Amino acid sequence: MAVSVLLGTTKGAFVLEGGPDWRVRGPFCDGWSINHVLGDPDTGAIWAAGGGEWTGAGVWRSTDGGESWTLSKFANGKFDDWLTSDPDFAAYIGRTPDPPAPFTGAVDAIWSLGRAGRRLLAGAKPAALYESGDGGASWQRVDGLSDHPSAPDWQPGGAGLVLHTILTDPDAPEKLWVGISAAGVFASEDGGKTWDRRNRLSNAGAEPHVHVDSRNPHDVGHCVHNMARAAGDLIYQQNHHGVFRSPDGGRSWEAAGAGLPSTFGFPIAVHPHDPQTVWVLPLNGDMAGRFPPDAAAAVWRSRDGGATWQAQRQGLPQRGCFFTVLRQAMATDRADPAGVYFGTNSGSVFASRDEGETWDEIARHLPTILSVEVLERA
Repeated sequence: MAVSVLLGTTKGAFVLEGGPDWRVRGPFCDGWSINHVLGDPDTGAIWAAGGGEWTGAGVWRSTDGGESWTLSKFANGKFDDWLTSDPDFAAYIGRTPDPPAPFTGAVDAIWSLGRAGRRLLAGAKPAALYESGDGGASWQRVDGLSDHPSAPDWQPGGAGLVLHTILTDPDAPEKLWVGISAAGVFASEDGGKTWDRRNRLSNAGAEPHVHVDSRNPHDVGHCVHNMARAAGDLIYQQNHHGVFRSPDGGRSWEAAGAGLPSTFGFPIAVHPHDPQTVWVLPLNGDMAGRFPPDAAAAVWRSRDGGATWQAQRQGLPQRGCFFTVLRQAMATDRADPAGVYFGTNSGSVFASRDEGETWDEIARHLPTILSVEVLERA
């Protein structure tokens, strides 16, 4: 099984391949800021989502392992305006403005990607979900989510109002879950036609909840940072206020962070074969610098669904470590034992081939890493 690590960074998409002696390829996608990269293990196709005020927003796609890319543009940016207003400069640099994009004014950037059956899904900023039935060549908005009755009251998180997580069930592609910062978790069981908001705390009360918003004492809090689906309707969530798990597809959530050194972190990953094994990377707190507690890096693993946790440090920096690991920057492969990977805002990628027991730095000096995914091909 060949494993490639797909990276989204502030200076384009990159591909790491050929482990254990990893080779870095990139940057791709014209140096766009790429928030998420996703691959298809059956065909080898790769999609990269991103953009911003200058470039506009869109999804790049490659069918040859990243050698060449085609852009499906959602929204034009200021660069297009500049090229349009100054044709002499455009001629001088050999560029022409892109044609008017279909969602200009409605989309600032694409933040996340997912696959549900034959559909490709994309999460946007401001929060909205888009779908493509032709591999990413054309897109349309999923109106059922945008028209949710709560939408006028959605509030942005620190990075804005972003739809950053898309979960699907390969055995039931009509089931979807999305995470919106800071509007919470939404789920659909009819392919996106209708949606439920699912942020309610469980009544089980196994441990005191750390949620601090007294305005919504029965919610986990709407600032969901990332989610991972384990099996069936078992979902884990790293929230702004702690780690939670839901055994019922998000209908109720229970605290699952007892023993962790903080309640704050961004990524969460689940074992590909064992739904009770989960990894998180706690940071020291929202307002305390957002780096590992005591400036010593550790990935924490639970083997019992979040009831207890153990720190995994071997091979990770234990002094003067001030990096941040962002919400989409951790992933696993399907090997046995499972591999775990994460990227940092300081441009390093760490990998474990033994489920977190030991770690190696497999790349460094890259741009700020925004996302990590794994592409496995036979």
